[in-house]
Amino acid sequence: MNARRLTATVLFSAAAATALSGCKSEGEIVLNSGVGITAVRSACPAVGIPDYTGDITLFGPGGAKTADNIDVTATMTQVRAQCGEGTDKVTSQVNFVVRAQRSDTNGARRVTLPYFVTVLQGGNSVVSKRIGQVTLDFADGEARAEATANGSAFIDRGAATLPAEVRQRITAKRRPGDQDAALDPLADPTVRAAVTRATFEVLVGFQLNDDQIAYNATR
Repeated sequence: MNARRLTATVLFSAAAATALSGCKSEGEIVLNSGVGITAVRSACPAVGIPDYTGDITLFGPGGAKTADNIDVTATMTQVRAQCGEGTDKVTSQVNFVVRAQRSDTNGARRVTLPYFVTVLQGGNSVVSKRIGQVTLDFADGEARAEATANGSAFIDRGAATLPAEVRQRITAKRRPGDQDAALDPLADPTVRAAVTRATFEVLVGFQLNDDQIAYNATR
């Protein structure tokens, strides 16, 4: 993965594995595979950190990836989102904390790290990606520093809303004895595909290169 683009493999597989959270209210349908409807939620996207992108390690002279050559490490944590549902757009304001540690505590030092905010649709389609920077200031003699950062994501409300006919099929009341009473509407490929298309996630992580991703995946 170069400095401008996440590889699809890392981003997409991470989306399925990351614990995600979102706001809930009347509007959209939350689905639980195998048991059908479990709750209702708004069009607000789930938010999380993809695998291998929540940490970054900078190495010293020569770039040797050894413990004694580690310069700075940083971790992304406390990811939170505030969601606003407008008429045409759903806005997710993501906030998070970056905690860093350095090996050499001599002198004051400023370190700037890049991060991304990506909107993912249907678990495998990148809708948008924004790059930001977070700056950490180490005081003289201090090994640790902390900073907060944020980013915004925008989602088309129409795309995040299930079509009326699909919603009706999922929420239709079924009485015992009806022919379709025991049928899970999600077993219908058309219904499941519509739900997938209307599902969005906002993913945030450090903007890493190929070597950094490989290091995180194997350490």
